[in-house]
Amino acid sequence: MSRAMYDYTKAVLHKVSFDVSLFCIELKKALTRLLPHEIEELKIWVHGLLEQKPQLNKCLIYLNA
Repeated sequence: MSRAMYDYTKAVLHKVSFDVSLFCIELKKALTRLLPHEIEELKIWVHGLLEQKPQLNKCLIYLNA
């Protein structure tokens, strides 16, 4: 069940990655809902996405908190 939440979170983040503020909001929500090991996986995924969309760097503050 929890893996489904991780996959859903990635899909949502990818869909809203066109808007920095929406991405930040969804990222904050994801960090409250995912398990600790899933958050670590999500951090790796987000860093990969940031290589393609550097405008999202602003949201890194939530991953480092």
